[in-house]
Amino acid sequence: MKRRFVCVYLLALLMALPVATTGQEIGPENGSLVIVGGGRLDSEILERFLDLAGGADAPIVVIPTAGGGDHYDQYYRGLGGFKAAGATNLTVLHTTNPTVADTEAFVRPLLEARGVWFPGGRQWRLADAYLGTKVHDELWALLGRGGVIGGSSAGATIQGSYLARGDTATNTVMMGDHEVGLGFLRNVAIDQHLLRRNRQFDLLEVITAHPELLGIGLDENTAIIVQGDEFEVIGASYVVIYDAERQLDSGGQFYFLAPGDRYNLKAREAARPRQSASPIDRVVKEPWTPR
Repeated sequence: MKRRFVCVYLLALLMALPVATTGQEIGPENGSLVIVGGGRLDSEILERFLDLAGGADAPIVVIPTAGGGDHYDQYYRGLGGFKAAGATNLTVLHTTNPTVADTEAFVRPLLEARGVWFPGGRQWRLADAYLGTKVHDELWALLGRGGVIGGSSAGATIQGSYLARGDTATNTVMMGDHEVGLGFLRNVAIDQHLLRRNRQFDLLEVITAHPELLGIGLDENTAIIVQGDEFEVIGASYVVIYDAERQLDSGGQFYFLAPGDRYNLKAREAARPRQSASPIDRVVKEPWTPR
């Protein structure tokens, strides 16, 4: 346990340090991230995840720990969506004990994995079980060899460096007793179920307290595909960008990206390849006060 707490402390320090100019500054150097806002997922999202992993036969590890169950096995019902999308090589990996997560035996399925998926629940459970362990190391190794890490809801938020809604008491506290995520996106806080649950103002609290962070909010059935320092929006709804360091000329507090839009995480600039009416112009101007 001492090793784990030291690693968590070091991770928190690294969040505040500048990243070397070589390589990627925000996203992973290699591999891909699929970050989903929760809810029922269209086949497009899971199929994209499987394509990035290498196809339907690629070895996929599903880690459902955020769900809070004591035991998950190969009959875990969350595998249904992957099976419907054609996945044939699925392994469930779960523990709530960071000592177990720090063993060679436990991480063995990750050594050959081409993709890892984190379903929803409470993101602090993932931090408690895996932050600073061999699981965390092997997730980085997976990205290093060109694999893909994906997740929905809690499995989305845990991928940021700042852990929004990480309070063990309630998911309505934005800045709680867990504030460090797995950090696959550096200097980023991620929220989910955004418009479906009327959460579009909630990340402003985090960005006000930590203006150096980039806030990314995703609605349900909507994902960003991150490669390097860029992402593409796919799915059915919208992604919202919160950036305290680059206020909009119109005075808006955040802005929307639609499916097909792209975003440069390093430059913090959005691009819309296709010409169409879009909610990128729907800038919210009403005042915000903490709840």
